[in-house]
Amino acid sequence: MSADGGTGGQPRLRAQPSAGERRRLIRVALGQEPADLFVRGGTVVNVYSGELIPANVAAVDDRIAYVGPLEKAVGPETEVIDAQDLYVAPGWIEPHSHTYLYYNPESLAEAILPGGTTTVVSDDLVFSMLGGSKTSRAVMDEAARLPVRFLWYARPEPASPVDAGSEDYFDHERLEEVLDHPLVMGVGEAPAWARFLQSEEAPLGAAIVEANRRGLIADGHTAGARDDKLAALVAAGLRSCHEAITADEALERLRLGLWTPLRHSSLRPDLPELLRIVTEEEIDTSRVLFTTDGPAPDAISEHGYLDGLLRLAVEAGVPPVKAIQMATINPATYLHLDDHLGGVAPGRLADLVLLPDLSSFRPRLVIAGGKVAAREGELVEPTPGIDWESLGLQLEFRQGSWIEDPALYDARPDEDLPVIKFVSDVITSSEEPPTGGELPEGYLRVVHLTRDGRWISRALVHNFASDLDGFATTATSSAHVLVFGRDPQAMALAASRVRALGGGMAMASGGHVVWEAALPLAGIMASGPFKEALSVAKEMKARLQGAGYPFSDPLYSLLFLTADFLPGPRLTWSGVLDTRLQEAIREAEPLDE
Repeated sequence: MSADGGTGGQPRLRAQPSAGERRRLIRVALGQEPADLFVRGGTVVNVYSGELIPANVAAVDDRIAYVGPLEKAVGPETEVIDAQDLYVAPGWIEPHSHTYLYYNPESLAEAILPGGTTTVVSDDLVFSMLGGSKTSRAVMDEAARLPVRFLWYARPEPASPVDAGSEDYFDHERLEEVLDHPLVMGVGEAPAWARFLQSEEAPLGAAIVEANRRGLIADGHTAGARDDKLAALVAAGLRSCHEAITADEALERLRLGLWTPLRHSSLRPDLPELLRIVTEEEIDTSRVLFTTDGPAPDAISEHGYLDGLLRLAVEAGVPPVKAIQMATINPATYLHLDDHLGGVAPGRLADLVLLPDLSSFRPRLVIAGGKVAAREGELVEPTPGIDWESLGLQLEFRQGSWIEDPALYDARPDEDLPVIKFVSDVITSSEEPPTGGELPEGYLRVVHLTRDGRWISRALVHNFASDLDGFATTATSSAHVLVFGRDPQAMALAASRVRALGGGMAMASGGHVVWEAALPLAGIMASGPFKEALSVAKEMKARLQGAGYPFSDPLYSLLFLTADFLPGPRLTWSGVLDTRLQEAIREAEPLDE
């Protein structure tokens, strides 16, 4: 990628051609200078006109110079790609995702680029949570070296309350510094909309104003909002919402002027229902997008990424060109980047997907930034390594024997502890505590320990994985230690092992650690290739389901139990929180230093 992006309301993309680069594009288009790359004889999917047009494509550096029937730009050093009998489409654009769900940006790129996704927009939650704008911007700079184009949203507030012993980086100064980065598209993923409507002091309000002032995006998250509440959020300045779970909700969002990504994720596989607005209502799809919204690694491995959503859309009856528009030019326009991304046209970035058909969406070749990046489902060369060690994403823990004390975990029903019942993967409800002093079948102890050893929150949990002896993880919204189990000694052993790993997961039983997985980056990401993240996700899921976990996506169960925005009781560092009332059901207890 070349020079920095613009400022103010201009596109925020680190790919602005200089005057010299523009002149070279002109010369290649006129056949006065050879192209670096020439795609010959393909059928271009023209997302601007909705047509399929036989055409050649010439690129120089990372941009397209020419699209048409001529071959004057072919020179002796030009790399010529034979696209006979292939369709040439723009690279897929993911407008709303999360790059830290056991995979990291580099390993995610490795997994999704062969399927044709060339641009991903992610929030910066875990990076800002650990080190504020400095860490967030450093990750963005490192990720800019990857063949997938990573763009970003500045998260306006944390997903879980910041504990009293940690620095709270989520202030306006940090927000402005992150928004200053040329690869940041705006603010995004602010799920606590109810708190915002109740209080003018909520961080989301100032974040929307700042993004709007700069001409940037306020990417919305309005799960459950309808009627007047949804209208109020649109009036506040939100530009989109990906949280519709029914066709009626999606249509309501479109009618109120929101850009509407139709989501299909491992947690919410709703695309067949949402596509009814296209296949039955026949609405204008120019403001309709697709999003995978941070799927679990095993879902990516099994179903793909945006390529999987395109397959589902065409199977449901969406015309292929319209489906491709929803994955390319529509998100590019939403991001204010349609002069740079989303189409096969002169001046646009040379992100191309060569397809043998418009139904399977299994690319023969993927070109990213003018370079062949993947062929027949495999990367042409390894991704450039990111020096994760230098980015400061390691968790710090208080050392000593405190975390190994089984008494910390010996929660008993006769202590009048709150009971958190799992109703689904992520929805919880309050339940009356069981009677008696012993833990009944179907219940687990659960504690939330701050890593500095200062605070403990305790509860009982029902309908989670009732046969667990001990399980601990830092892969949560808080990055602290969440511990489940029936046996306090096994819980202590699992928690101690997670600390020794520097973050991750551990399961203990019978006095031994029976399984463990290190997640050394922010306590939630593996540092190695995608297969490492995939192994963690699949093994964790299998072991929890083997212990009685009754739902489909334990990744999000663990992530959201410590969050403070979904309905139902949540286990935060400060105690068990009623998120609707924003009141403590039971406060955390201080631990001895």
